[in-house]
Amino acid sequence: MTGDHQTLALLLFSVFVAVTLGITTWVSRRRHGSAEEFYAGGRLFSPMENGFAIAGDYMSAASFLGVTGLIALFGYDGLLYAVGFLVAWLVVLFLVAELVRNCGRFTLADVIAARMSERPVRIAVGTSSVTVSVLYLVAQMVGAGSLVALLLGRTSESAQAWTVIGVGALMVVYVSLGGMRATTWIQIVKAVLLLSGTVALTVLVLLRFHGDVDRLLFTAAERSGHGRAFLAPGLRYGGSWSARLDFISLGLALVLGTAGLPHILSRFYTVPTARAARRSVVWSIGLIGSFYLMTFVLGFGAAAVVGPDAVRASNESGNTAVPLLALDLGGGPGSTGGTVLFAIVAAVAFATILAVVAGITLASSASVAHDLYATLRRPHAKHRSEVAVARTAAVGIGVVAIALGLLARDMNVAFLVGLAFAVAASANLPVLLYSLFWRNFTTRGAVWAVYGGLVPALALVVLSPVVSGSAGALFPGVDFQYFPLQNPGIVSVPLGFLAGWLGTVTSDEVPDEARHAETEVRSLTGAGAV
Repeated sequence: MTGDHQTLALLLFSVFVAVTLGITTWVSRRRHGSAEEFYAGGRLFSPMENGFAIAGDYMSAASFLGVTGLIALFGYDGLLYAVGFLVAWLVVLFLVAELVRNCGRFTLADVIAARMSERPVRIAVGTSSVTVSVLYLVAQMVGAGSLVALLLGRTSESAQAWTVIGVGALMVVYVSLGGMRATTWIQIVKAVLLLSGTVALTVLVLLRFHGDVDRLLFTAAERSGHGRAFLAPGLRYGGSWSARLDFISLGLALVLGTAGLPHILSRFYTVPTARAARRSVVWSIGLIGSFYLMTFVLGFGAAAVVGPDAVRASNESGNTAVPLLALDLGGGPGSTGGTVLFAIVAAVAFATILAVVAGITLASSASVAHDLYATLRRPHAKHRSEVAVARTAAVGIGVVAIALGLLARDMNVAFLVGLAFAVAASANLPVLLYSLFWRNFTTRGAVWAVYGGLVPALALVVLSPVVSGSAGALFPGVDFQYFPLQNPGIVSVPLGFLAGWLGTVTSDEVPDEARHAETEVRSLTGAGAV
């Protein structure tokens, strides 16, 4: 890319960083240092504000860069990611949002521990939450590296590394200084920017084809080299029985995983009531649904205008399809319009990554401090010391995410997020649903449900083509691939539910009917909710 692209994109990105750092500084001067302020923003946000923040949290680099790239490379099969991400919100709306807001305080473990022995449950759920968050963070780091590689023309591997490190450092600053209130406002600003940029690109793509969607699709199919097969199922997930099972596994993880994501669940604690939490989800569904409809146009637009070969040449996994599409729509390389549009899209993508990593880091550091530290070291720790631990934990989590992001920098970000969803659906969702709806659920069942989903999910990923035994693996030079699927959800999600049931029926613990009744009334009515 030309120096103009680099300069303008970095200038726009610097403006966003300056604005968000200003928000963080302003909030840090007004905060009171309490746990409620740091973890939940004082529970002062309206449903509309929280809906925009949830949308900002959810519309990550995986959506803006990864999903559009997969559509540009694989056509119809790439759409499956967008459909799965969107349908998942129905599970959140009908089964989770209101009940979690009523039963919990700051983290997922609060909901589970309400009727169980706290220590083992908090350790298990806290460990799972941190694992899911780190996997999700890695995807955002990979997206940051891909953008910088495009901006700098792949001239420097060290530039990618330093950018990933810079993103990690900024997220630590956001979380440590501003907590949930600053993170929420950053998410709102980012959601507005991302939706505005996506609308603009969608309009330009449709104008390029004079509003003729059929022509857009057929042109994309022609340039793909696959003809009509590009518009039909099977290009990525239809080649063999294992590919078809992989698709089922992916769909299961995407639809069920959202309800187990710690950074999404924590957003329900930032509003004052369960009704506000439910209305927040309605707002977010409208915003997220509109966004994913537009990614269809952008993905096929990238295939039709840029071409899958050019997308793949820039980034093997397709993560740079949207910036390349913006460059072409603006007039092509070297043109003023192309330079400006490319720079805007790159800056919005950077903003997306920064905002999402801040939200995830806050959720995972809250799990470390509120669930693990307070349980293992000082069960009666004061809230203020918990907040200090959370700030320290943000640094450690940032370091881990940076290291893994550098290791996985050549993988598609949507695929990496799919793995995080699979772990969330396997480890967090079974224990959450059992706790809310099964009267006889016990502490052993809760612990077994978490580890019974978490350990198999991670083990199957390690033994899958994702890590070894294939050209695109993390370690292509070695082969310890024993599990044929890339997505473990089809095995690990049922195992999580099975382990929770088995742990309960083999437990000697007598279920506490009174605590279950209290939890049930509280979850359904909000009586006694914090």
